[in-house]
Amino acid sequence: MIERYTRPEMACIWSEENKYRQWLEVELAAAEALAQTNDVPPEAARLLRKHASFDLKRIQDIEREVKHDVIAFTTAVSESLAAAGEASASRWLHYGLTSNDVVDTAQALIVRSASEQILEGINKLAAVLKAKAFEFKDAVQIGRTHGMHAEPITFGLKLALWYDEMTRNLTRFSAAAEGMRVGKISGAVGTFGHIGPQAEERICQRLGLRPAPIASQVISRDRHANYVATLALVAATLEKIALEIRHLQRTEVREVEEPFSEGQKGSSAMPHKRNPVTCEQICGLARVVRSNVQPAFENIALWHERDISHSSVERIILPDTTTAVDYMLARTVWLISGLRVSPERMKRNLDLTRGLVFSGQLLLDLAKAGMLREEAYRLVQGYAMVAWEEDGDFRSAIESDPVVAKHLNSAALEESFSVSRQLRNVDQIFQRVFPK
Repeated sequence: MIERYTRPEMACIWSEENKYRQWLEVELAAAEALAQTNDVPPEAARLLRKHASFDLKRIQDIEREVKHDVIAFTTAVSESLAAAGEASASRWLHYGLTSNDVVDTAQALIVRSASEQILEGINKLAAVLKAKAFEFKDAVQIGRTHGMHAEPITFGLKLALWYDEMTRNLTRFSAAAEGMRVGKISGAVGTFGHIGPQAEERICQRLGLRPAPIASQVISRDRHANYVATLALVAATLEKIALEIRHLQRTEVREVEEPFSEGQKGSSAMPHKRNPVTCEQICGLARVVRSNVQPAFENIALWHERDISHSSVERIILPDTTTAVDYMLARTVWLISGLRVSPERMKRNLDLTRGLVFSGQLLLDLAKAGMLREEAYRLVQGYAMVAWEEDGDFRSAIESDPVVAKHLNSAALEESFSVSRQLRNVDQIFQRVFPK
């Protein structure tokens, strides 16, 4: 992911330096676990822990020659041991391991760190959405279906809906991240040909991982596909939030607006512009995240016990996807925290059609008062279409109709056009979403 959309913490996690640091940690954990059973001399394991290191540039120089990153890594680490006067200890580096024992297990450590950042972001966003939902629980707003005025809601309900979705994202992502918290030290074809399953268990335990129950040379990539797909679901929710705010910020609506800082400029040509640029950025990045799902699924099918067609893909999609979602979460937290909300504009828009949005309640009230439903529908729709076409006052027209007057007195009509009646169950909905 490019620097523009990368937060420092995630940049560090996915850096080349950290990748090799995690590789080294796997190598050292393996040596120490094998030393417990004297498969590696305990003194050699101690010396490896004390002296083994690497220089990133040296690894890169060696790789240009040998065309194999793991060999370049182990060669560079062996050189560091020789420089420390402990060349003999290098005999026990990478002992009994194959490349992917190190690469896949270290990748699990890196993904675990990335997942911790993302989980923190999900929790922060959920907390902000909850606080804002209660703040605007009673801020009456027109609900829209097909982009058209429908019936009253509150802005707090919209925020509560987003919160509810984020709680499911938290559950889904926690499970997907846990599914990635596995290592494997089972050798070139997964048969433990050189070290046994018990050694794998001890190595993974040292690293805070679970051993994969079975693997070929690689951990099965259905785990990775599920992980990326779950990140795409998180991104889709963030896009949903951002897209809604974009619509609500339009000039004709102006009910909600993303933060606009002092000194910020919206357009190089039009000084009046205040564009929802952060929302548009979030929507755009969601497309990138979704596009990574397909290659993640295509990585599941590999030749026999291993090929490396998945490797080049994962070098892109795992850092890019986690980095993009981490960035999107941080921007959405910023967006919701500083959101400009206009209850006055919401009220003005609600009243814009002069009662049309209560046509559904009026229909029900007329039917309950004795009119046939089809007759009531024709009557209400007739007045509604005239009001729509002529920009008229729907409520006034209904109140002056003699047929309506026979069924509903003025008090009953007042109830038909009551916002509070429409929203009488908001508290119950909040109790469902935010149980104590």
